[in-house]
Amino acid sequence: MATATDTRLLGKSIKRREDPRFITGRGNYTDDLKLPGMTYAAFVRSPHAHAKIGKIDLTQAKAHPGVVAIFTGKDLTGVNSLPCGWLLPELKVPPHPPLAVDTARYVGDPVAVVIAETQDAALDAAEKVKVDWNVRPAVTATAKAAEKGASQIHEVAPANVAFKWQIGDAAAVDAAFKTAAVTVKKRIVNQRLVANAMEPRACVARFDAATGDLTLWVTSQNPHVHRLLMTAFVLGIPEHKVRVIAPDVGGGFGSKIFLYNEETVCSWATRQIKRPIRWTSTRREAFQTDAHGRDHVTDAELALSRDGKILGLRVKTIANLGAYLSTFAPAVPTYLYGTLLNGVYEMGAIHCDVTGVFTNTTPVDAYRGAGRPEAAYLVER
Repeated sequence: MATATDTRLLGKSIKRREDPRFITGRGNYTDDLKLPGMTYAAFVRSPHAHAKIGKIDLTQAKAHPGVVAIFTGKDLTGVNSLPCGWLLPELKVPPHPPLAVDTARYVGDPVAVVIAETQDAALDAAEKVKVDWNVRPAVTATAKAAEKGASQIHEVAPANVAFKWQIGDAAAVDAAFKTAAVTVKKRIVNQRLVANAMEPRACVARFDAATGDLTLWVTSQNPHVHRLLMTAFVLGIPEHKVRVIAPDVGGGFGSKIFLYNEETVCSWATRQIKRPIRWTSTRREAFQTDAHGRDHVTDAELALSRDGKILGLRVKTIANLGAYLSTFAPAVPTYLYGTLLNGVYEMGAIHCDVTGVFTNTTPVDAYRGAGRPEAAYLVER
């Protein structure tokens, strides 16, 4: 009887199988893909944090050499809002069109896409798109979003409040503070972060008119999420007619899990022009449009006994969600945050109150730990 080879892995330094091709320049990233008939996309974006969109003049852009097609939000008939994949009770979910139609709500919000024979032609033509902007007051500060007089961002969310959520025993915490020998209070600002992966986001969308199949190559940490959300909720394409491929991905940190405007628009547009479309983000676009992380303003109070035991922790957090609800945004400052506030410490009682607010900023979602680091930082401070 054959015996298994005695190969022990525990305690050994295991070489990564993918490293040789990466360090010798043989990685295969989305932007490396070359297809016959490839076209290139460039997006026209809002330079304003909050503005009504007036007339969009495409005349000069369409006349630019090499332009194949230009689409605005009004052209995307039958295309639904980008979905939020995590719902909370009484969550206010505003429409999130892949291309803004009547209002731009953050700097970088896309309003049109130019598709051309070359990347340079697409970029040059995009600069010739003329948009009449009616600039409106904006609110970007987390702590001020829900204050009286703040600019209203979405009709469905009065006072810019997306949700109010709480967890824990408020009565027990109140009792702990009444008997505490020492109380400590601190305001903690967990600043907004940009993921800034080495490889910017990119996609290539190809529609096969003969079979009706759509293939999307995309810088994704979860291609299954991309396919499900884009087919079932946005484009209305049967899931079996869509294949989503994630080649090598040059860093994600959470920011490449979500369904974004650009791959959705390119997947729709390739069906219109019947040619492949590539879009690759610039670093400027990455800073403006990749989902940001963190952005909490928290007032935390600790009740302690004379011998140093923690009797109670009271947390009130305002969580900035940005201008729209990204794919998993509501989960991050709630279940992935409030449930971790005890850390490694024994606490008599905890109560956490979170208000999620909309602002005229880039949408916020999971980034490196997603809520857990915010909780750990709060407790350790």
